[in-house]
Amino acid sequence: AEDACGGTMRGSSGIISSPNFPNEYHNNADCTWTIVAEPGDTISLIFTDFQMEEKYDYLEVEGSEPATIGLSGMNIPPPVISNKNWLRLHFVTDSNHRYRGFSAHYQVKKAIDFKSRGFKLFPGKDNSNKFSILNEGGIKQASNLCPDPGEPENGKRIGSDFSLGATVQFSCDEDYVLQGSKSITCQRIAEVFAAWSDHRPVCKVKTCGSNLQGPGGTFTSPNFPFQYDSNAQCVWVITAINTNKVIQINFEEFDLEIGYDTLTIGDGGEVGDPKTVLQVLTGSFVPDLIVSMSNQMWLHLQTDESVGSIGFKVNYKEIEKESCGDPGTPLYGIREGDGFSNRDVLRFECQFGFELIGEKSIICQENNQWSANIPICIFPCLSNFTAPMGTVLSPDYPEGYGNNLNCIWTIISDPGSRIHLSFNDFDLESQFDFLAVKDGDSPDSPIIGTFTGAEVPSHLTSNGHILRLEFQADHSMSGRGFNITYNTFGHNECPDPGVPINARRFGDNFQLGSSISVICEEGFIKTQGTETITCMLVDGKVMWSGPIPKCGAPCGGHFSSPSGVILSPGWPGYYKDSLNCEWVIEAEPGHSIKITFERFQTELNYDVLEVHDGPNLLSPLLGSYNGTQVPQFLFSSSNFIYLLFTTDNSRSNNGFKIHYESVTVNTYSCLDPGIPVHGRRYGHDFSIGSTVSFSCDPGYRLSHEEPLLCEKNHWWSHPLPTCDALCGGDVRGPSGTILSPGYPDLYPNSLNCTWTVDVTHGKG
Repeated sequence: AEDACGGTMRGSSGIISSPNFPNEYHNNADCTWTIVAEPGDTISLIFTDFQMEEKYDYLEVEGSEPATIGLSGMNIPPPVISNKNWLRLHFVTDSNHRYRGFSAHYQVKKAIDFKSRGFKLFPGKDNSNKFSILNEGGIKQASNLCPDPGEPENGKRIGSDFSLGATVQFSCDEDYVLQGSKSITCQRIAEVFAAWSDHRPVCKVKTCGSNLQGPGGTFTSPNFPFQYDSNAQCVWVITAINTNKVIQINFEEFDLEIGYDTLTIGDGGEVGDPKTVLQVLTGSFVPDLIVSMSNQMWLHLQTDESVGSIGFKVNYKEIEKESCGDPGTPLYGIREGDGFSNRDVLRFECQFGFELIGEKSIICQENNQWSANIPICIFPCLSNFTAPMGTVLSPDYPEGYGNNLNCIWTIISDPGSRIHLSFNDFDLESQFDFLAVKDGDSPDSPIIGTFTGAEVPSHLTSNGHILRLEFQADHSMSGRGFNITYNTFGHNECPDPGVPINARRFGDNFQLGSSISVICEEGFIKTQGTETITCMLVDGKVMWSGPIPKCGAPCGGHFSSPSGVILSPGWPGYYKDSLNCEWVIEAEPGHSIKITFERFQTELNYDVLEVHDGPNLLSPLLGSYNGTQVPQFLFSSSNFIYLLFTTDNSRSNNGFKIHYESVTVNTYSCLDPGIPVHGRRYGHDFSIGSTVSFSCDPGYRLSHEEPLLCEKNHWWSHPLPTCDALCGGDVRGPSGTILSPGYPDLYPNSLNCTWTVDVTHGKG
């Protein structure tokens, strides 16, 4: 538990905090936590807060490399990753001086996750001492000398005095970035042993990033919104043009592999200096705003060797000094105060019917950071509604409602009227979490409907003037939740049908005899109802002539319009399991079809989109795509393209949004053939008789070497080649790269690959 003094933790993730955190810890504390995972698993530990009395209060971490790390002082330590299936934390305080202590998030990484992107072997890189950081951290030494901290690879150390009180400094070669402390000091820990104040830093080669200037702009992680690169070391430095201003950033999107991929943000231009660190971010939770103290801010993205996520999109701008920036107003909330300078206070409350979660007020601190994120306004779990119309939301919608819930909402309208429910969104854990709608105000009232899973229910209408909604969630897993609007209506009118998702509605009169029409947005078709419905009298009841129309993305279809959109079923939500969807796009004879990928994210290796150059599955394959790796666009060589989307019976994702258009073949040239993923193209002349050739990034092999020739029929002589990481082969030359098959996606099972490396005679 967060506030307990020690214990054994066995979950897949959790938080460990010093006793009484975030308030001051106790004197004479002696706490031990042990995090235990399954054999073969590893554990990452990310510190989000760290304040202790230097030298006298300390935290020992065992189970990583080096074997024991001693942590103390006021700087947030770097992440710790175990080399075993356990980590042990030992927290000790003396009899005086108390601080906030620490809070850390741990995450278990399953052994199977490492069977992911494979590996890269770089020429000239010595992998033998990957974990040979000697005697750093808190290795116990009954001596007045600290051990030799060594020198970082691709860097140097300044200072050779290792006695108590001595300080040594580190720097990196050009194009390398320092990760860790720029200087470390030999000191006493708990009056028992001598140890350096921090780990020896490492120098990582800078693989991406840039220097940016104000007054404002936007940048993203590599490949965003697709999967970022593994083993990345990206550095961005933002400098305000006006030296009297500071830098503010906010994240539009943020998702890193939790515990293993991190974005460190610091003040100034000294990249990697722990004393300037403002935040270390991982997972998907980020502050609303982060503001520098000076006119510069640095960001350092570090990713490991395994599967990543979509990364982030950052907005930055210059703002006035001694300011925390505008944090915004909560959804369904009200803000009091409009000052964002140091010591200014903002106060918040929620609109009627909503409950405030978080801090009611936040203050702009001297370090230009708000004391907390703005609060959120959620729908309470027990409530009565008497307004003629309103909204019922599951707790914390749409972020997931949590576990162990038993919520009851009662909607009460005027006697003689009725109540209509419109389900705008619905996603519960199937078979375990339920919403029951009852026609009355008591637990024994007749049930109109019971709902679970992700199928959005049809609209419901009460027989009387009271409806009771009962929501139950069990102890594990949760879905997105639900968003339901209600309205009351008299006996001579039909209920407001609402505006269906992914559609437009025409008509606002719901009296007896009136009609409304619904037209689906591009890429969607009607999945329920007809285009027009009429309010009429049926068996003595006033009701619509048919079900309220709904629009959804279809699983397949035949398209012959000049342009359009193809969406994965369920878009913009997740697609379903066990799909087998076929689309055929047909253009006029003599035309070609261009398809462009706007978004693409499927379950890696298991949910696959095939694109064929023709009208059916037997046509030549243009490409087979899964995960996030897709080309920007593809062209057909005829007036047909066939798409097949298949999914397995577990796990889904957002899917895809694809634009298509019919294009005319130029009389004197061929269409742009594109560029292979992981490859390059040479030649920009696409006229008849011209050729273009291709090469691949290091480690990949071209599927066929022959250049493409633009022939008289306006088609290229053969399809665009691919760049593949193959199983084995002959490697020649003074240096090179070897990739596991399929890199950066998962390698297949049952492999036995052999590479032969051949260098100049007499060299090794």
